[in-house]
Amino acid sequence: MKNKYELDMSQGKLFPMLVAFAIPLILSGILQLAFNAADLIVVGRFAGENSLAAVGSNQALVSLIVNVLMGMGTGTSVLVSRYYGAKNEAKLLDTIRTTVIIAVVGGVIFGVLAILVSGSLLRIMGTPEEVLPLATVYLRIYFAGLPVLVLYNFCSAALRAVGDTKRPLIYLAIAGVLNVGMNLFFVIVFHMGVVGVALATVLSQCVSCYLTVRCLLRSKSICRLELKGFRFSWVCFKEIFRIGLPAGIQGSLFSVSNVLIQSSINSFGAMVMAGNSAGASIESFSFVALDAVSQAAVASVSQNMGARKYDRTRQAVRCCTLLGFIVGVVMSMTIILLRRPLVGIYTSEPAAIEAGCRRLVVIGILYFINGFQHMFGGILRGHGYSLLPTCITLMGICGFRVFWIYTAFAETRSLDLLYASYPISWVLTITVLLIFYFALRKKAYAKNEARVEHVLQSD
Repeated sequence: MKNKYELDMSQGKLFPMLVAFAIPLILSGILQLAFNAADLIVVGRFAGENSLAAVGSNQALVSLIVNVLMGMGTGTSVLVSRYYGAKNEAKLLDTIRTTVIIAVVGGVIFGVLAILVSGSLLRIMGTPEEVLPLATVYLRIYFAGLPVLVLYNFCSAALRAVGDTKRPLIYLAIAGVLNVGMNLFFVIVFHMGVVGVALATVLSQCVSCYLTVRCLLRSKSICRLELKGFRFSWVCFKEIFRIGLPAGIQGSLFSVSNVLIQSSINSFGAMVMAGNSAGASIESFSFVALDAVSQAAVASVSQNMGARKYDRTRQAVRCCTLLGFIVGVVMSMTIILLRRPLVGIYTSEPAAIEAGCRRLVVIGILYFINGFQHMFGGILRGHGYSLLPTCITLMGICGFRVFWIYTAFAETRSLDLLYASYPISWVLTITVLLIFYFALRKKAYAKNEARVEHVLQSD
């Protein structure tokens, strides 16, 4: 039985499906970012600049821990899409069950480890002493909620893989309203500051996690979670691990370079840290729009690879490239033209506003290229190449940025020069990804034929 929320992108008009897939996902991403944006706005307005710097400076470190587990969600998305396109119900059920176990166990282990080392990591990053205690408290509370955050993201990845982006949007809308309300209540009424916004974020994530898991449990379609016969599949785990771990490493490598950049930003003082935090938060809204197109590409490519429709797979890549370009240019122009009033929402300090605007101008001009390099990494994974995009990203993004920090930036300590490492690294990476995509796609189709035949024989 097909659920009315699902989109089978192996048949029908593809471009309208991609738009229908991406729009709720863009809105979902905006709501998820609103969790952090609400934290920044509330602490910036009601708890002071040090609290704003404490919350904002944590984002690179949060991403470093979270992205390792989120990469495993990419493995889930690819496998669920593939088995959905092939209409292989047994494999799809095994994949979802195994995903839930990975999310819970991995979330607990990483959460405990992150809590234990959070203070030391913030010191290594050079967090100023006036910010360090607040940053440490926020980080520890946030990581205490890591298991529910990971479980939500894994389960919503399974829903998105079959085209269901509407229900995750509804669940995030509910959690987002609760998050903003609790932020204001804890900070203004109880004067809890950083502790209040951290608790509000974790509690709202618990709500979205509960609703998403309940959705899978109650579903009657092929994409569902059944407790009867619940078991861990080593076969599915190996595939999720093979596809997802390189994606997680790639995400963590992004974060390693961002941690180094954040450390360099910290050296400019609390005002620049606050402005950079505001600029990065605004910039993230552009990324979620581009990431929605990227996830649409992964789902459509994987579904059509599973259905063995290779002309339609190439069509999906072309449509997503066009859609990504349109979305990227619109978002880039918006944040550049409205940069000053947008940064002013987060802080009223002139020095912090100026620092945030500088970041948005330098990075925002070519931000759509960031979407392309992210999207084609996912497309290559949808074609069965899991390690290759990670290696390319290691060299093009992380390696280049580290090189830039210790050479060009070390020679001339300028914020603009530091921020320039972002667009230059995106251009280098997308160039190499495109070369490999066109060189390997026919080989990927042949490998997929052999893989499908092997699965049919094993069934």
